[in-house]
Amino acid sequence: MDEMRRIGIALFPRVEELDAIGPWEVLAYWTRNFPGDGWEVFTFSADGAPVECAKGLTVGAHHARDTMPALDVLLHPGGQGTRPQLTDAEHLAWLRVQRARVPLLTSVCTGSLVYAAAGLLRGRPATTHWGSLERLAELDPTIEVRGEARFVDDGDLITSAGVSAGIDMALHLVARLAGEERARTVRRGIQYDPEPPV
Repeated sequence: MDEMRRIGIALFPRVEELDAIGPWEVLAYWTRNFPGDGWEVFTFSADGAPVECAKGLTVGAHHARDTMPALDVLLHPGGQGTRPQLTDAEHLAWLRVQRARVPLLTSVCTGSLVYAAAGLLRGRPATTHWGSLERLAELDPTIEVRGEARFVDDGDLITSAGVSAGIDMALHLVARLAGEERARTVRRGIQYDPEPPV
C-alpha cells in the first residue's frame, strides 16, 4: 500500500516565479533530505507541459492536472496568470472538486483571489499580496481580510501574502506536517534568515 503523502504545486502561464519556486525550495529540501517523513512534492500544469512564468522563466511540470497522483496538500501560487483564472469557470470548478478531495489547500500571493472566486474562502480569514487586499474583499465581502499577516492558517486552508511570504508559509507547513525542529533544520539548510538590506 502506498503510504506516501503528496504536495502538488500548481503551475500555469504567467505564474509568479517565486510564488512557486520559493515553496518548492523549502518543500523539496525537506522531502529529499528527510524521505522517512513520508512526503513528496511535485509540480503540475493543466496539460503537463512546461509553462512560461510571469517574468519569462520557463518551468517544467512533473504531471498533468488530470493524471497526477492524489494530493494531500494543494499549493496554488499567484501572479498575473491568476487574473484570467478569476473568471475561468472550468478552473474554478476544478478547485471546488479539490476542496472536497484534498485535506489542505494553501495559496501564495494572489492565489487566494482564485480561491475566493471559487467560493472557498467564504466567512474565513485570509490574506494576499498587499496590492490585492481590496480585490480580495471585493471578490467575497464575507472574507476576514488580514492585511498585516505573512500567512493565515485556518486549519484546512492556509493563505499567504505576496511572493516571498510563500517561503514563510512553506516553512510553517513543514512545521505543521513534520514538527518545528524539522522546519528549523530546513530553514538552516536553505540559509533563510531574512535581514533586508534596504
